[in-house]
Amino acid sequence: MELLVALAERLSVIVTVAFLMTRSRVFRRFLRSQITQRETLTLILIFGAFSTTGTYSGISIHGALANTRAIGAVSAGLLGGPLVGFGAGIIAGFHRYLVYGGFTGLACAVSTTMEGLLGGFVYRLARDKASDWRVGIGVGMVAEVLQMVIILVLAQPFDEAWNLVKIIAVPMMVVNGLGVGLFLVIVKTVYMEEEQIAAIQAQNVLHIADVTLPYFRTGLNVESAQKAAQCIHTIAHVAAVALTDTEQIIAYVGLGEDHHFLGQPILTEATRKVLQTGKPIQAISETEIHCQDPNCPLRSAIIVPLRQGEKTIGVLKLYRAQRGKSKVNVTLAEGLGKLFSTQLELADLEHQKELRIAAEIRVLQAQIQPHFLFNAINTVVSLIRTQPEKAREVLIFLGEFLRHNMRQGVAFHSVREECKHVQAYLAIEEARFGDKLQVNMDIEAGTEGFLLPPLVLQPLVENAVKHGLLPKENGGTVSLHVYIERDCLNIKVRDDGIGISSFKLRNILEGNHDESTETGLGLKNVHRRLLGLYGQGLLIESSLGKGTLISFRVPTSGSVLKGATL
Repeated sequence: MELLVALAERLSVIVTVAFLMTRSRVFRRFLRSQITQRETLTLILIFGAFSTTGTYSGISIHGALANTRAIGAVSAGLLGGPLVGFGAGIIAGFHRYLVYGGFTGLACAVSTTMEGLLGGFVYRLARDKASDWRVGIGVGMVAEVLQMVIILVLAQPFDEAWNLVKIIAVPMMVVNGLGVGLFLVIVKTVYMEEEQIAAIQAQNVLHIADVTLPYFRTGLNVESAQKAAQCIHTIAHVAAVALTDTEQIIAYVGLGEDHHFLGQPILTEATRKVLQTGKPIQAISETEIHCQDPNCPLRSAIIVPLRQGEKTIGVLKLYRAQRGKSKVNVTLAEGLGKLFSTQLELADLEHQKELRIAAEIRVLQAQIQPHFLFNAINTVVSLIRTQPEKAREVLIFLGEFLRHNMRQGVAFHSVREECKHVQAYLAIEEARFGDKLQVNMDIEAGTEGFLLPPLVLQPLVENAVKHGLLPKENGGTVSLHVYIERDCLNIKVRDDGIGISSFKLRNILEGNHDESTETGLGLKNVHRRLLGLYGQGLLIESSLGKGTLISFRVPTSGSVLKGATL
């Protein structure tokens, strides 16, 4: 019991070291799966040092050490896989052998290496559960059982090894098992913190994107920049926001407005460097900001480039009233820089003139999903260097899609307009998913001029793509067929996707479906509007694993309209 208490006390030191380790930049990049091969080696060294700490905090027992070394080796394997686990185990094991020696030296070196491999083996077998603290406790205890067996096999004389194992086995199993579990809890906390930062950043970027989308239609100028700066300052809660062109400040909002003003020439070397290199820079103190006013309240800033094509045409600055770095502001600024740069690209397209955003529009007309817009912009960003012509095509289709979604006060659209909207949406999704999405559009000649309620085709096609095809590993085909039959315009949207269960289907059409779920919201909205206008709504036929057919009929004569116009 005394040994158990003593090891538990040592565990507090290990937990503190673990917490400090998780604050490192490399470790956080590792959690986001963004590390390079060189950083993988750094991670091995970090875990090796962490495991070695368990040796230094050990307790001398009969010429050996009761220790918490296994925590680092097992955790390395569970989180980083066999390579990281093996590397960390080798470092800590041979350190134990070379520095402390003793009759268990070789056994400890071998067992620590095997413990790292054990964690890596569990990582390979059940990667999605390897970071679970309960799994960590179990694997940590099994690792100590393995170490005791290796000590009995390799350590000589056997009687001394057996006496040692009887004393240290249970305390080391308990403490090391709990230690691995605690470490994984710390890692989970850090991961959730990273997720929260990313969520805040994404939410702010998307909110700002939704508001600022129309500002840069005329390019980067004083009017558009000032509106964007005011929006960022309000939403992001930073001390100040500035935008510049290549020569002067063209927008400024926030602290220091009494001496930072429009038309002031660029003074800081950091801003000039960003304009020259096109790479973001952090200014972490007043000297790097280089404000000439001694009473300036600004203490640090993140400066990111604004690009139009390959050319840097200005910068965006987010200021703080505190010194140092802010991860949230860095990710926010970089996200906004990419977003604004893409918006400036959109300004060059003729369809951008037609884009507008209303304060509030009706449900489907407001259904520009922020994540869809963000994904489309990211697709353009990924294509713009390697396939610029493809990126230009996607931007044109994105402009067409947004233009159609933002139209207000139009009671009906032609089949031609609705099909263009569908084509724009599908072109963007095809750019994202490639061969996983196949499209077949069969529009009968002579149907293009007939009128439809706005936004009745695209939600059906989007539902087929998102909830029918993309969940399938190999994707599939979505088909749109428009034709005249029996004095009615017939529309059919078919996919060979995963299908919809009869229970869910019944709830969607009967209005019992959860309003917060995307699958039901779009279909139900279209169904209700068709039902109100024509007395009949959507007809949905679906088989799980085979696909879905959604169809509806619109009278070719407007005189049979049942309800009011939209």
